[in-house]
Amino acid sequence: MSATTSNTKKPLSTPFWFGGAASCVAAFVTHPLDLTKVRMQMNENRGLGQGMFRTMVGIVKNEGVLAIYNGISASLLRQLTYSTVRFGTYDKMKEAALNFKKDKEGEQKKLGFWGLLVCAMASGALGGAVGNPADIVNVRMQNDGKLPVEQRRNYKHAFDGLVRMTREEGMSALARGIQPNVYRAMYMNAGQQVSYDIFKRNLLKTPWFKDNLTTHFLSSFLAGLVATTICAPIDVVKTRVMGSKEKITGGSLGMIAKVARNEGFFALFKGWVPAFIRLGPQTVLTFIFLEKMKVVYFKYKTKR
Repeated sequence: MSATTSNTKKPLSTPFWFGGAASCVAAFVTHPLDLTKVRMQMNENRGLGQGMFRTMVGIVKNEGVLAIYNGISASLLRQLTYSTVRFGTYDKMKEAALNFKKDKEGEQKKLGFWGLLVCAMASGALGGAVGNPADIVNVRMQNDGKLPVEQRRNYKHAFDGLVRMTREEGMSALARGIQPNVYRAMYMNAGQQVSYDIFKRNLLKTPWFKDNLTTHFLSSFLAGLVATTICAPIDVVKTRVMGSKEKITGGSLGMIAKVARNEGFFALFKGWVPAFIRLGPQTVLTFIFLEKMKVVYFKYKTKR
């Protein structure tokens, strides 16, 4: 998502960490919804289980008001690793790809859908792998309050969780669930970033939209809807694998088949409503913060 100044054809690049910073702000706001989604996905009863509102009320009633922010340190650490890498790498890959699409005058053409998709899937996979340890701790801390007292891990914070997980389960524990997590990150990145770029590009082609807050809001809202739907089954599998105390066999596809067979097809979409209610605002806030950060950055750079 580079921008071009009015007095030069060379696009300005944003710092690699911008996406991670914007994601952290958005994640802090939407964390209670993310925790609710995890609790719903860890419910292995047949069918869809309790609704989002009842689940959230149950958390507050049984564990206290502050419990809705259980695991916030791990959530922020996850964004600092996973989102920083996927956003930053996506932009850098797009910039590299655009260098091969210059016309005779040296103007850079826009990447098409397939070019954007390749950049998003590759950067998503890398982000998912880098952020996997923090994601495990995040899931465990969010689900801890639901477990019997004797089964709780009681991580003090994200770094305590990483240290204890390594010491008690070995280094290999840091890669637990990495396959579904990488798959999810690939689809999430494609669903969010490609959808956002495509929606924004097409809205700007119409006479009714300008490059402003309204366009950013609508583009990111639609991108959140696409990403949530695409990632729902993988998200359920990822949460089950990372939160389980038992060794999981059969791989991601085997887990998907098992959930569908034992709990019904729609169990693959457990937590969809809170996932969208969480991911929708998070996607909107992330891209709006990111766009505003870029505006400030570009103004600063062009004045120098």
